Parts: sequence; structure tokens; C-alpha cells
Amino acid sequence: MRMNALTLKQLRALDAVAKGGSLTAAGEALGLTTPAIHTQIKGLEEASQMKLIQRAVDGAGSELTEAGHALRDAALRIEDSLSQAEANLRAIQRGQVGRLTLGVVSTGKYFAPRLVKLMQDAHPEIELSLKIGNRTEIVQGLELGSFDIVVMGRPPRQPEVIAEPLGDHPHGLIAPPGHPLIGHASDLDMLFSQRFIAREQGSGTRILMTRWLDRVGDGRIYDTLEMDSNETIKQAVMAGLGVAFLSLHTVTDEIDTGRLVLLDAPGLPLMRHWFLVRPVKERPRDLTLRIWDEIIGLSGKFLPVPIR
Repeated sequence: MRMNALTLKQLRALDAVAKGGSLTAAGEALGLTTPAIHTQIKGLEEASQMKLIQRAVDGAGSELTEAGHALRDAALRIEDSLSQAEANLRAIQRGQVGRLTLGVVSTGKYFAPRLVKLMQDAHPEIELSLKIGNRTEIVQGLELGSFDIVVMGRPPRQPEVIAEPLGDHPHGLIAPPGHPLIGHASDLDMLFSQRFIAREQGSGTRILMTRWLDRVGDGRIYDTLEMDSNETIKQAVMAGLGVAFLSLHTVTDEIDTGRLVLLDAPGLPLMRHWFLVRPVKERPRDLTLRIWDEIIGLSGKFLPVPIR
């Protein structure tokens, strides 16, 4: 196998086929002819000595084989590394010592700008980039090497990471003012008669909510309404569509101003932790380790003040 014979043009052609679903679509995306895309893919297959694309199951277009997907994953990591290197070079060109990318799960967007501001004030010579995403996007970014450092609630099992706790992360049940559950949230019949507005399947908040309801309800059935963002969930609760289990760091302002009420439900608030995470497989730059130690040293001072 002559993997050193691979080129970026070939890898980009493979990625374009995966995205477009055909050689023709890949050519249009890259500004190349279909025969040119075919030549690039053929060169990849000769270098890897494996078949990388095949006719799609429905007979229309092309799709990647298992080997093709494996090679495309590597190509995406290469592209991301090149993008990071380019951004670092631009930062150095501007007189800075480099660029660091901080990934934060969407629940952390309520305090992430405060953390970035603290780092920028302490280190104006470093360019900091903040990227917000849901848990799936952040974990994928860790796998691809898109982030130098990540702030998240539950470190993933894969990819393997180094994780350090940053501070408490409370979760609770919220309702609109005047809701019947206020003062009666320990009544399980009343509690489980409510509609629970929930984050998408696979999110850390949804997993915690499901575990909590299963534990306190001992198998009781409950109704859910799924929404894909904390902001939408908060507006839905205020509109009277149901109650919601959320990170209390996302509703600090609404509870302080009386737009939402924290319910005294059994076993709540549920306390978890925020973690600072970085990939094990990546050899960290000195710059990354420097900012890592600085964030740990803040002892969570950038986190919202606990709700009392």
C-alpha cells in the first residue's frame, strides 16, 4: 500500500463524492469534469489497493465503501488540521503567538463568552476562537481534532480524553409563574401528569432527565415534547406548553426576574459537573497547556452564581 502517493486533490474528490452522492455532483462542487473526478478516485484506489466507492443501494449515483469512509474520516482530520494551521499562521502574522480553538457544548454558551473574555484580558497575545455545538457536534470535533480544548458536561468514552472538573453544574425542573405544581411538585401523580419539554435524544440534559424521571417515577409513563434548543424550551415553558428539566445555568436570569420558577421536585436539583477536556491522541501545544492551566486555575469563577 503506497499511502504516501495520496494527494489532497484525491482526498477532496472522495469527500465531494460522499457529500454529493455521485461523481457528477462531486465534479460540479469542485469545478472539475466527471472524468477528472473519476481519475482522482482511481488514483486513490490504486494507492490504497482497495475499492473506495460503489454504486448506491438505490442504483442512483455512488456511495463510499467501508474503506472509503475510513479514508474520508482521515481526510477530514487532515483538512481540519490544515485549517487550524492556517489560522495559527494568520495569528502569528498579526504579531500574536498563536490561535486556540475552544469548543463548548450549547448549554455552556451562557457563560462561555465570559470565559473567553477573561482569557483575552489575561492573554491579548493569543487569538481565541469559540465554537458552540451540541454534544454530538462537540464529540465529533474532538475526534477530528477541531478543538484544542473543550468545555462539556460529561466527557465521552470515545475518543479518549483527558478531563478535569471545572465546577458544579446543577439541573432542575422549571415551570411558569402560577403553575399548579408550585408547592406540590412532590406529588408524583401531579408531577407525572405534566408534559415534559425535553432536549433532543442523545443530549446530556435529555439523558439526565430520563434517568431522573425513571428513578423517581419507578417506571411511570410520562409525556414529552422534544425541542432542539434551551432557548426554545424556555419560551415554550413560559407559554404554558409544559415543564422542563434544564441546566440551571441556562435559566439564571429568568428565575431571578420571575419569568420562570424552580420547582421543589423530588431529588432535585441534580448536581453534575462541568469538565475541561482535551484529546489524548493529540500532542498538545505549549499554548494549549498554558491556557488549560489558566482555565483550571480560575476555579469556575466564570460559571453563573448558583440559584438559591
